[in-house]
Amino acid sequence: MFAWRGHAYGPPQSLVWEEVPDAPLSDGQARVEVKASAVNFPDVLYVAGTYQVKPTPPFVPGFEIAGVVTESRAPELPVGARVASTLDGSGGYATSAVAAPFNTYVLPAAMPFEDAAAITIVYQTGWFALHRRARIREGETLLVHAGAGGVGSAAIQLGKAAGARVIATAGGPAKCEVCKSLGADIVVDYTKDDFVAVVKGATQQRGADVVFDPVGGDVFDKSTKCIAFEGRIVVVGFTSGRFPEVRANHVLVKNYAVLGLHWGAYNLYDPGAIKEAQRAIYALYDKGVFRPLVSERLPMSEAPKAM
Repeated sequence: MFAWRGHAYGPPQSLVWEEVPDAPLSDGQARVEVKASAVNFPDVLYVAGTYQVKPTPPFVPGFEIAGVVTESRAPELPVGARVASTLDGSGGYATSAVAAPFNTYVLPAAMPFEDAAAITIVYQTGWFALHRRARIREGETLLVHAGAGGVGSAAIQLGKAAGARVIATAGGPAKCEVCKSLGADIVVDYTKDDFVAVVKGATQQRGADVVFDPVGGDVFDKSTKCIAFEGRIVVVGFTSGRFPEVRANHVLVKNYAVLGLHWGAYNLYDPGAIKEAQRAIYALYDKGVFRPLVSERLPMSEAPKAM
């Protein structure tokens, strides 16, 4: 097989495309010919050695793939099956990868590999944030930050599917148009407008019932100014680079909740919930409720550029 390997922590350009031995296949595992591999923000952190799980060099990045089973020691994953997998750690930037049934899913018949690779992590993140943590309800107002990004775009679509009114933030006209195309009811260009004022104006000063925040930093701080009574702020990530601090007195006075969402933890503590969520997500896809935002397609030879 061939793979992009990191021999030391560094930028994506430090990866090397090279031939390596096929990974060994154990009982309960399947070998998948990789047809598409998703690019996620954690991939960049993983290569740099700043992700919460640090790989031991040499390592192969890539958390999320879609492809065809070519060899199997897992009855649930027969040879020829079209699957998506989040793998067991990493290894997706390669011509083949080893997958296990607990985090691998047989695809709906009509789902292209590019869509399949783009769905699992970001839509699972959106699903657990909105349904498991925030318990979003039909008719509520959902504020989605970074709406044109991976998890943000999924949250917009899943929020609309849940019957919420969605307000999205994005930077610049092009990204704002993306949010509109995904179904957002109101889009705020944060480079020009104050989302706090827009949210308050759109909700008769009540505020957003649920805030989906993958940004952190100042965005989190400002979100506490437009959260509704008994609202829920779901912390998904910190792409701003700053971990915000929660003021307990403010949480008390305004009667809102701050909830954390580490999707990967469900693989350890409640793997059945992940399978259930994936079935629900695939069902929405099959009904045509959403299509994932695949903003660009590049050959595997350009994986560092993609990152």
